[in-house]
Amino acid sequence: MTKPTISVIIPVLNEEESIAAVLSDIPPELDAEILVVDNGCTDQTIPIARSMGARIVAATKQGYGAACYAGTLAANGKILVYLDGDYSDYPDEMTALVAPIVAGQADLVLGSRLARGDLPRNAMPPQQRFGNWLTAQLMRRLYNIPVTDLSPFRAIGKETLLLLNMQEMTFGWPTEMMVKAARTGLRVQEIPVSYRPRLGGKSKISGTLRGTILAGYYILTTTFRYALRV
Repeated sequence: MTKPTISVIIPVLNEEESIAAVLSDIPPELDAEILVVDNGCTDQTIPIARSMGARIVAATKQGYGAACYAGTLAANGKILVYLDGDYSDYPDEMTALVAPIVAGQADLVLGSRLARGDLPRNAMPPQQRFGNWLTAQLMRRLYNIPVTDLSPFRAIGKETLLLLNMQEMTFGWPTEMMVKAARTGLRVQEIPVSYRPRLGGKSKISGTLRGTILAGYYILTTTFRYALRV
């Protein structure tokens, strides 16, 4: 049987301190296409990524969702993996992440940073922990999805994702993917993954008060908006 092709999509905004480590740890046995999506970098992130063989995609609009969408459209793989460029996730766990899709057991696989119960205290600030917990509870009640985390480290088939008709081009992108998957009856599976403090730089979400408020707003409004649609 032919091995499914995999595209790894990494949206970046000034991750020059970490992007080399991220790219180096992607499992070579996956033989994955690696796309680094430029969401407005002004540092050396893109030259570093290009020098390491990544394919560079320019996002025409700023926003996390816009970058993910640009990478999605450019990807050639049948399976898409979304991975942050700050090295807080463990890229070497990608093989386990895609395994349920390769085996035909799941349509969307979410990497949960909280499922193991051993998350380092300094890896996720309190407001982010609370936001993840709250939204996970809402997902359970409103959509009957037994999830524990909103981790951006996830895998899904490209054709499946395109059928979801994604619209949220900011921080609401991961939430929209989950709620639309639930509403359309997709098989959603969560697996435990490791997590650590980001390697350099400042988080665009939890690193600033504005980022935290905006992320919370987009995540919660997206969660409720699709629950109210018939």
